[in-house]
Order: sequence, then C-alpha cells, then structure tokens
Amino acid sequence: MNFSSLFFLLTLLFLSMIFPLATSCCTKLIDDTCKNASHNDPNFSFRFCKTSLQAAPGSRCANVSELGLIAVRLLLDNATDTQCYIKQLLGKKGLDPAVKIRLEDCLEVYRAGVHSLRKAIREYRDGNYSDVNVLVSAVMTDSTTCEDGFKEIEGLVSPLTKQNDDAFQLGAISLSIMNMQKWFMALFFPS
Repeated sequence: MNFSSLFFLLTLLFLSMIFPLATSCCTKLIDDTCKNASHNDPNFSFRFCKTSLQAAPGSRCANVSELGLIAVRLLLDNATDTQCYIKQLLGKKGLDPAVKIRLEDCLEVYRAGVHSLRKAIREYRDGNYSDVNVLVSAVMTDSTTCEDGFKEIEGLVSPLTKQNDDAFQLGAISLSIMNMQKWFMALFFPS
C-alpha cells in the first residue's frame, strides 16, 4: 500500500471515529473499508464485503468501530443460521452415513462458534480486540475444518460450502476492520 493510500485511509478512520456524523448516512466508509481489505488479501471478496455490510441494519450510518461490531454480528448470524440448517439436514431420512457424521461434527463446531461469537461481541464492546481477534479467527478455522471434513472422502459433496465460505469471509471482514482500528489507534494514540 502506498503512502497516499495509507494516509487517506488513516484520515478517513480518524474522522469516522472522532466525528461519526462525518460518515453519517453514506456508504463511502463501507466502500473504502472493503476496498482496503480486498487489496490486502487476495482471498477477500470486495463484492461480498460491500453487499454484506450494506445489508446490515445501521451500517450506512456507522463509524469504523460500529462497522466492526456489525461485522462480528453478521458472523454470529451466519453461524446461528448454519447451525439451524445443519439440524434440518440431519433430520432428513436416508442421509448418507458419511455425510451425517460430518454434519454432526460441523454442528458441534458451529455450536461452539455461536458461543464464542457471543463472547466476542461482549469483548468487542469492552474494547478487547485481541480477544475478539482470537475468537473470530477460531470460528474462521472451524468453518474451514467443517468444509475440509467433506473432502476426506473422494466424491463426497459438502452441503455447507456456501455457509462455510460465508463464515470465512465474514470473519475476514471483522478482522480487517479491527486491524484498521488498531493501526488508527497506534498512529494517533501511541502508548
């Protein structure tokens, strides 16, 4: 990232944290946040980031800190919905035993993820971003582990690919926003 891009981003972050009304009711912060994140990570989808954040209630009037909390909540919503979807799949008759075993494993992973993300939201509100980073990273790893379980048997297709991919992307959005906050705080409020 060149100096002018970094300066622009840091200025935007500074203004959005100090003057929340400067970003009020516009989507520029979402666009800039998602652009910055997608430039720093080739696995990160700008389009997914933008549409996810814009669809969330309160995001269009949020500052950077509020946007980070919204991103963690979106990840919690994904994990909760995925848990329900897995339960529905497990209720179907005639389910392949290999799929059933993996779905049961994924259900446990997502149950733990929901618990972790509820804690992450509390930690986020308290400003414990390092703890939030650990919790969100664990959920991202767990979604990948869930997906990888289906790849253990050749020809076995995961019914959770979209949910797992979405969880990973939402986690990446959360981490990216927290990293922007960390840079901002270190630059303008050195310890």
